[in-house]
Amino acid sequence: MIRLAFRNLFQNKIRLVISVGGVALALLLILSLDAIFSGVEQRVTAYIDHSGADIWVSQEDVLNMHMASSSLPDSVARKVKTVKGVESVTPIMYLTNNVVAGDERNLAYIIGLPANAELGKPWSVLIGRDIPEKGEVIMDRSVAEKSGVTMGNTVEILGEEFEIIGLSEETSSLTNSIAFISTKDFEEMRRVYDTFSFLLVNVREGDSPEVVARQIESTVRDVTAQTRDQFAGQERKVIKDMSTDVITIMNLIGFLIGLAVMSLTVYTSTLSRRREYGMLKALGADNRDLYVTVMAQAIISIILGFLFGLVITLLLTVITPLTALNLTLVISSTSLLKVGGFALIIATFSAVIPIRQIAGLDPAMVFRGK
Repeated sequence: MIRLAFRNLFQNKIRLVISVGGVALALLLILSLDAIFSGVEQRVTAYIDHSGADIWVSQEDVLNMHMASSSLPDSVARKVKTVKGVESVTPIMYLTNNVVAGDERNLAYIIGLPANAELGKPWSVLIGRDIPEKGEVIMDRSVAEKSGVTMGNTVEILGEEFEIIGLSEETSSLTNSIAFISTKDFEEMRRVYDTFSFLLVNVREGDSPEVVARQIESTVRDVTAQTRDQFAGQERKVIKDMSTDVITIMNLIGFLIGLAVMSLTVYTSTLSRRREYGMLKALGADNRDLYVTVMAQAIISIILGFLFGLVITLLLTVITPLTALNLTLVISSTSLLKVGGFALIIATFSAVIPIRQIAGLDPAMVFRGK
């Protein structure tokens, strides 16, 4: 029966390419969409993940950076430094604004760094310094190339001009990038002094970040202290909440396309072999054997389509970073499991209609020449 399923699929190469290609494109839609959003999530939390901080301290009830604002007085930094288990504290300033170069406007996280910053610096500087001084900026290399600027050129941030003294890598995503300026510039432009947005805290060796975070919240009033992983998790949650409807709609479209293509392919393939199935029933094959044949045919097509779609997605993860797009594709094990389960559902549904056709086959049709 399995051999028959293979013959049905591979006898007509054009039909095989069309059916497998259709399924592959449907699955590719879901795989690539998941990979895009996984990449966006990874890049959105890149600064948090590479900050070097064990704990992020923010204004009370501020749980993330994206579309959020945190403001705390400088006295909080002094209090946090006295908490047992705290090794070092780096205050940073933060807001979302545009980096303007000529006619190009690029949305960015603007990070204000103190001159002696131990944490929160750009983690991968291609060229230049990693700490900006007054009137200087470190920006993402790909954004600089897109804007037609390079080292020594100037860009505008919050209405002031800054000289580019460093180009960083891995600091841009589909939605925004990261630019670093000095705390002094940040304070003067915003006219806000002796305050900060977040505290980046390192704990002493051997101490637990979770325990120290709880101690900070119990010791210092009106703050929220989270470990790096917790803070990054909250950031990813915001992105997921914003994109859930889009992902659901696109996955539904992919499901319907895959179901339609597979159902039509298996149905027409089975229908064109009705005489063969009738002959098998006339020779004594029962419905169960024929059911196995049709189901095997559907599953084989799905497996081939899944593998083909996965290969294309893997190629996209390699090719996309080489383009001018600020886009990273990341294939996760969760995505593979989800698409694999989705493919199994398609295989099951696509076999239902032809199985019902086979159940009603009359072996006598073979001898009536129909």
